Amino acid sequence: MTALDTLQIDTGDHPEITVIWLHGLGASGHDFEPVVPELAFGKGRPVRFIFPHAPDMPVTVNGGMVMPAWYDILAMDIDRKVDEPQLKVSARAVARLIEQERDRGVASENIIIGGFSQGGAVAYELALSYPERLGGLFALSTYYATAETIELSEPNRELPVFIGHGRFDPIVPESLGQAAKTQLESQGFQPEFHSYGMDHSLCLEEIRDLDSFLERCREQ
Repeated sequence: MTALDTLQIDTGDHPEITVIWLHGLGASGHDFEPVVPELAFGKGRPVRFIFPHAPDMPVTVNGGMVMPAWYDILAMDIDRKVDEPQLKVSARAVARLIEQERDRGVASENIIIGGFSQGGAVAYELALSYPERLGGLFALSTYYATAETIELSEPNRELPVFIGHGRFDPIVPESLGQAAKTQLESQGFQPEFHSYGMDHSLCLEEIRDLDSFLERCREQ
């Protein structure tokens, strides 16, 4: 995969904290741009938000239509049959963004990875396998697609993890978010799980909870 195009928003000069946030299927890095002004986390200190744009590729479950995607979804069954090799390629592409941030002087433990839906599956793979200590992981309305194949990173064995999911999600059922929590716990993590009265989206309550989580990541 070639280098990813990104949207970057700095909330101040010379940020020492970076949040890399991956969008869902068929969307773009602009999807969560409006969330940044709502986060107190980025107002009290300079924070760099990076929103990568997924490349265009055919997606099997959408009739082979070409659209922005981190990987192909082969079947919409309860376990989400996905193209794991492509998912891991995307994780490596996002890892290069981490390296770029480290080259700019941001310590790895000050880099927080997150994603929504398909982007969240990539975020799980990337953050939990990255060889250097990261600051945190947030997974929104998503699933842990590579739980059985991931090579876990020892430096990130105690990584703070935030899971947020809508109780009425028709695209990624809440049961998949709960399954991710169980899978993480079986691997020794202590994720926090938040359930909201919404569908496949974000809500203000979730943004507030995520804001608090980001602050706690920074305090560690």
